[in-house]
Amino acid sequence: MNSPQYPHLFGPVPSRRLGRSLGVDLVPFKTCSLDCVYCQLGPTTCHTLERRPYVSADTIIDELDMWLAQDGKADIITFAGSGEPTLNSDLGRMIEHVKTKTDIPVAVLTNGTLLGDPGVRRDCLKANVVIPSVDAGLPSTFGKVNRPAEGLLLESMIDGLVAFRDEFAGEIWAEVMLVKGINDGDDDLEAIRSCLDRFGPDLVQINTVVRPSGAMPVQPVDAGMLQHARDVLGHGAVIIAPIDDEFADLESGPATEERVLALLSRRPCTLADVAAGLGIHRNEAVKYLTKLAGEGRVTVSGEADQRHYRAAR
Repeated sequence: MNSPQYPHLFGPVPSRRLGRSLGVDLVPFKTCSLDCVYCQLGPTTCHTLERRPYVSADTIIDELDMWLAQDGKADIITFAGSGEPTLNSDLGRMIEHVKTKTDIPVAVLTNGTLLGDPGVRRDCLKANVVIPSVDAGLPSTFGKVNRPAEGLLLESMIDGLVAFRDEFAGEIWAEVMLVKGINDGDDDLEAIRSCLDRFGPDLVQINTVVRPSGAMPVQPVDAGMLQHARDVLGHGAVIIAPIDDEFADLESGPATEERVLALLSRRPCTLADVAAGLGIHRNEAVKYLTKLAGEGRVTVSGEADQRHYRAAR
């Protein structure tokens, strides 16, 4: 988890897509070019297209060097965090530095909106994997599900993905997040397929709402719709499975209340998520969550196995 020693590093934590991932947070909380209705972190508070060094490269590099020097281990280092990482104009320098220090591959988890900028593409070319989101193929749906910053058009976003595909030697994994009643109709799926056809991702990962959104009530699509979307979208599309007990034996430092809070401050989690993320038994996770909830430091929503915990803000 992130800590006072590493305020901009997160994890390593289990990722459904990437294995054990060290997250790197490059922008202030909820600084983003989109304000997606499903975002588990809540509404975007700094809605912008402006690139600048929101967190300096020197700060991130110092933290990564300390983490690596302390025998840091992960399957991948992921530039992502609590906003859109490509908004940080020092992204390329940070990725370059990682490449000189370790063989751990680098991923950029992005909404894809800024790849029309040649500077953003140059920065992302240094990564091993780039994972952009494509949640809409129709401008009207783009406005409903992603709520872009003023001046941001769906067509320019897809053009940027096409240009990046022409230049990038690594892998592009597109993620499609489906929200019931918003972008799950056949017209929407066919339009998303047309966008994917234009830039030809190596993999398409179909997701739906798992954790509660902080922005507005949204609902997941059901298993039948996920399978239908997989058939429509093509490109070897796969349905992303939820985190399960395969991560229960991950190595991790000792669990503490602060580490639990650090995890919950980044995303709402189920009991299973907390246990997996910290590499602890569920009974131990229950102990921490019950105490934190009783103190009002954690809020709880949902029922039974779908109960989610969130750090109180």
